[in-house]
Amino acid sequence: MSSDNTETVTAAMLVIGDEILSGRTRDKNIGFIADYLTAIGINLEEVRIVPDDEDRIIAAVNALRTAHTYVFTTGGIGPTHDDITAEAVSKAFGLPCEFHSEALALLAAHYKSRNMEFTEARKRMARTPRGASLIDNPISIAPGFRIENVHVMAGVPVIMQKMMDAIAPTLKTGVKLQSATVDCPFGEGTIGGPLGDIQKDHPDTIIGSYPKFSDGSYSTQIVIRSRDNAAIEAARSDVEAMLAGLN
Repeated sequence: MSSDNTETVTAAMLVIGDEILSGRTRDKNIGFIADYLTAIGINLEEVRIVPDDEDRIIAAVNALRTAHTYVFTTGGIGPTHDDITAEAVSKAFGLPCEFHSEALALLAAHYKSRNMEFTEARKRMARTPRGASLIDNPISIAPGFRIENVHVMAGVPVIMQKMMDAIAPTLKTGVKLQSATVDCPFGEGTIGGPLGDIQKDHPDTIIGSYPKFSDGSYSTQIVIRSRDNAAIEAARSDVEAMLAGLN
């Protein structure tokens, strides 16, 4: 993992699968990837969810890969007929989708060790765009793959998380986002106006307010984020002064 103290590194996530959109499966990967990338200094700026539809996947991959430093996809790389991510990503890059020799060897050895037939369906998991590199999967062996700035990973959360660990050392990262929290005894309706003015005065920060309701009363947690600690402290000082004026 390389770090540039001045560059902003951005990412998008593409979640692929009818089962997510229908509600049959609840996504557990978006939050994990958002936290993971923030921790290493990459801004997750966009998330799209698309069905198992080749044209929709191709359009999303091409839109996202040109707009962001990195794209991370989850889902659709299994052995069944509706696992079409490999073909769609290949078409997005204008490349043939073919068996990756290293992936074939890994899977063949895996199924042989388990005395299981290496069926045509299982071989589907060895397909990648021509020239792709593999992303290690220590859990179920079937690898993900990377082509240029697009990383294609499994949808199963525990497997995806291991794949992210394998990817992370290869990523260029920027300055990590820092944060400070101010507990506010007032509801958002009271502080909304002055907090907006403080945000305008501190454009190098991102100020978020998160309402809370407890014991019959409203309060707010104010979170100030920036890559510059001095900017955070300046904004925090103005927030605390604003709150003191409301007491």
